[in-house]
Amino acid sequence: MPESLPDDLRADVQALWDYHDMRHELRPADVGIGLGSHDLGVATHTAELFHAGMFPLVVFTGANAPTTVERFPRGEAVHYREHALASGVPDDAILVEPEARNTGENITFTRRLLESRGVRSVVLISRPYQQRRAYATCKKLWPEVDVVCASRPLPLDEYIASIGDVDRVITMLVGDTQRITVYAERGFAVPQEIPENVADAYSRLVQAGFTERLL
Repeated sequence: MPESLPDDLRADVQALWDYHDMRHELRPADVGIGLGSHDLGVATHTAELFHAGMFPLVVFTGANAPTTVERFPRGEAVHYREHALASGVPDDAILVEPEARNTGENITFTRRLLESRGVRSVVLISRPYQQRRAYATCKKLWPEVDVVCASRPLPLDEYIASIGDVDRVITMLVGDTQRITVYAERGFAVPQEIPENVADAYSRLVQAGFTERLL
């Protein structure tokens, strides 16, 4: 496994990375929702945004997926909460949704959890390459809420270094790109335009063998 992004893949991986960054301008919201995954940086950034006054309430959502069960055996949301507590977020500012096993359930179950709180605006905090899929899913399943997306502001190479696994990052990028189209077709998310350069980069990376996360 290479320790850094190979030069012959760089342009295509960067194209997918840039595509999934929604480039939303952050604004204060009623709640910050940390979407569970293998990336503890989601919890880190959620805590940072809480301390910056972007929202007064945090929800961490996520049970386990095959990619997270070894790292977070008690569930993604539970481990995220513990990380946020260690980062100084007060316990009474955190809610945990421990059942969701995919992004659709993250949104649906969190919406249900917050039903009595009159939430009108949310910040979705996710892995950088999950932003577009999270946004499209939220717009489909919680259309009345005002949503912006956020992730740790790391360049591609720094993010790969933080995860420590080049192939994993590439396969996840490829998988999330496929899901933009497939999930819209299945009614799980609103459609998102895929530019030609992104579609071409995706095809080349599939041909190069980064298919582990394809549906």
